[in-house]
Amino acid sequence: MIRENQQILNQINIFTDGVVILLAMILAYSIRFLVFQGETGHITLKGYISLGMVVIPLYLLIYAGFNLYESFRRKDFSKEFGLIIKANLLGIVILLTCLFVFKKIDLSRWTLVFFFAFNITGTACKRFILRNILKKYREKGYNIKHVILLGDGPLARSYLNAVYNNKSLGFSITGYISANKSLKHIRYLGNYDIIYETLDLFNADEAVAALEAEEFHLLPKIINSCEKSGTKLSVIPFYSKYMPSNPYLDDLEGIPLINIRRIPLDNLLNAMAKRTMDIIGALFLIVLFSPIMLIASVGTKLSSPGPIIFKQERIGLNKKPFTMYKFRSMRINAVERTGWTTFDDPRKTKFGSFIRKLSIDELPQFFNVLKGDMSLVGPRPEMPYFVEQFKESIPLYMVKHQVRPGITGWAQVNGLRGDTSIEKRIEHDIYYIENWSLIFDIRILFLTLFKGVMNEEKL
Repeated sequence: MIRENQQILNQINIFTDGVVILLAMILAYSIRFLVFQGETGHITLKGYISLGMVVIPLYLLIYAGFNLYESFRRKDFSKEFGLIIKANLLGIVILLTCLFVFKKIDLSRWTLVFFFAFNITGTACKRFILRNILKKYREKGYNIKHVILLGDGPLARSYLNAVYNNKSLGFSITGYISANKSLKHIRYLGNYDIIYETLDLFNADEAVAALEAEEFHLLPKIINSCEKSGTKLSVIPFYSKYMPSNPYLDDLEGIPLINIRRIPLDNLLNAMAKRTMDIIGALFLIVLFSPIMLIASVGTKLSSPGPIIFKQERIGLNKKPFTMYKFRSMRINAVERTGWTTFDDPRKTKFGSFIRKLSIDELPQFFNVLKGDMSLVGPRPEMPYFVEQFKESIPLYMVKHQVRPGITGWAQVNGLRGDTSIEKRIEHDIYYIENWSLIFDIRILFLTLFKGVMNEEKL
């Protein structure tokens, strides 16, 4: 049934994507020639509609090539949005190339620019709305994917908790197969001797193998049973807690190799793109916030004796120390090197509390970005004193130093700022590092405007 539902969903997506493409072309023409009063001599609306009808199959094929008609049940919307942008970039390049080859020079370039923007926006909005409709639909018990679980250890229990805590994913556990009848509130289907018979009897949409290390010798039998019964199989490796969310697979003469800690920013092109965005963004934001920084400088100087800029050593990319800049928000004290600021810290001045409340004290870090010490988005840097402490007690803590630290980050827009759980912050930092994309950075910057600016500081 779930396969039929996916086919129906694909048909809906294909049809509505086609409608969005055509509407984007019509809207682009309307904005260019009706709103902005474009020059005469270009083709008419009818011509652009005809072009839209020609473009539709091209874009649908490109969308299919980018796997936009596969199930996104388990994936975050930001991944789908990134694929939509990439597909549209390829589509517009192919379209412009064809227009150049066939010498269709009477087309308005601004119309194509508007079409590109409207098509991305329309497709993304349509798919976001469809996602939320499906979530509500699944929460009511429809469009459910039935799963048979293989295993009853810690991995299996973690999988069950994830499924039960997120009903909108639409997974229903038919039962489990294991050597022992140990899980409560879930149907026991039998032991590993009757894997094929059980899979064939219940005809589930998917089987999930959550075997512990000592049970991994059963995997060949599980794979053969799933292939024989035609059941899709997903495997949770017993070493999954050491793996990133998106492991990189390499090949050595037919031998698959899993890179445990490969990150997107290891790619030179990705690193250059992020650095370019940092430089342009920092220059723009320095100009934009220069009046506020001027006021903050005067206020800091008048609030208490001491320098305007507070300089502190932090640990950055590749564990190298650097000097981070902030507007001074505290009185000069002797514990700056080891003192971790709390919400009700008595060292803060009244003006310091105000600029910390609005994150104005962080603005000088735009100059750190220009210097290359920091990025606009990334894990927040810590002082050497805390790094030495946390690297011994917090798992994966040092992974954050594989990328430039940031002014804002995924942890910060999720409320993890100041005196909050360092473990939770590292979890969010690792997620950001492993799932980085320019779209993810832009998303965090926008979220910072609404969630990451205001601190829970006391005035």
